[in-house]
Amino acid sequence: MSLNSNILVIDDDREMRSSLRDLLTSGGFQVETISNAQQALDTLRQKQFDVILCDVRMPGMSGLEFQQLLKPISKVPIVLMSAHGDISMAVSAVQDGAYTFLEKPFDPRRLLGVLGNAAKLNQLTLNNDRLKERLSKLTGLDKILIGESEPIQRLRNDVFDLSHVDSNVLIIGETGTGKELAAHGLHDLGRRASEPFITLNCAALAPAQFEEALFGLSDGTPGYLDRADGGTLFLDELGAIPLPLQPKLLRVIETKEFTPVGSTETRKSDFRIISAANEKLDDAVESGAFRQDLFFRLNTVMITLPPLRARSDDISLLYTHFLNHFANSYEIDVPVSTAEDFSALMRHDWPGNVRELRNVCERRILMARRGGGSFASALSGAVDDDKTYPDTLREAVAAFEAQLIAKAIKSSDGKMDDAAQMLGIGRRTLNEKIVKLGLNKSDILEKT
Repeated sequence: MSLNSNILVIDDDREMRSSLRDLLTSGGFQVETISNAQQALDTLRQKQFDVILCDVRMPGMSGLEFQQLLKPISKVPIVLMSAHGDISMAVSAVQDGAYTFLEKPFDPRRLLGVLGNAAKLNQLTLNNDRLKERLSKLTGLDKILIGESEPIQRLRNDVFDLSHVDSNVLIIGETGTGKELAAHGLHDLGRRASEPFITLNCAALAPAQFEEALFGLSDGTPGYLDRADGGTLFLDELGAIPLPLQPKLLRVIETKEFTPVGSTETRKSDFRIISAANEKLDDAVESGAFRQDLFFRLNTVMITLPPLRARSDDISLLYTHFLNHFANSYEIDVPVSTAEDFSALMRHDWPGNVRELRNVCERRILMARRGGGSFASALSGAVDDDKTYPDTLREAVAAFEAQLIAKAIKSSDGKMDDAAQMLGIGRRTLNEKIVKLGLNKSDILEKT
């Protein structure tokens, strides 16, 4: 039971309120009693409690009616009690969201246990809500976790859940998907948040320098393991760790002990390892370039970051975010997006992922500072500038639809059911779009 938890007791019987106050106070609760449900609703709009204990049968407003009116006001667990209860009432109360239902007279020990557990549940819910709010506001992390697509929602949930544990995490993803930012999220939401987050880019060190950089020197020069004590060591480009050093790193992970280069003194470091690699790490394990036992030690939990092309629904949201961010940074107005910009944005397959989109948006703002440019030109030749674009967004969307439909008709050799299936729409919808767009099936099939 949570000591000093606040409990609101609602009962029209004065003697019952007094008895419950004495019992719950002796059990470690801070208690406030109220005689009717309407007054309780008014109180709950002004004050927070950890759990509510409410009688069912009261004049004016019953406990079940109070429970319904409480939902838009508070998520505090409610325990209902009645001397006239029955099974159907209990089932109805719990199905409507009550924490549980107690029938009078009840065992005082059971009552204290139920209320204590309900108070703990409320505290856990509040803590989770606070952590989720922190997650949404993290500097850097929010820039990579923007979006409403299913892959990005799963990623947000994974980062939130795994931040609470101390297991090693391996983050797999293409270049530019935001592996380091996800690692920061895992650190910033966990118990080590106030301790160091140390990044070691394994590909940036020459093999001869790696051991000294990791373990430090006998003259007292600290290595990455020393610097990460108490916090998180982020190993980026994991596959670049020199093979001869991998057994030593494996031992450090298992024992949290290491010896600086040139020293005989064993040192300890309490760190969590988060590592990142591209999808080719499996090939390195298979070829023997990366030790399988080290791989298994580091991938206790694995997160895979989605490439931008797998969450195309988020592209426009990211585009708007980055344009506004850089316009604010460079102190200029956000340039107006044209149909040409929209077409270029949606046609590009973004091999560099979110990092590429971010850089292109920054170039677009820099061009706007000089009084010109377009999103297409900011792509630096990735878009065919010889093509002409519609003048309006509506025309651009229509042209894009016409292009997709024509491609599907050609690919299906004019079989409209097959074309509709390829497009993911019904045959009737396809026919309506063909008429609306003024397309001719014969003309499409005749074109090479």
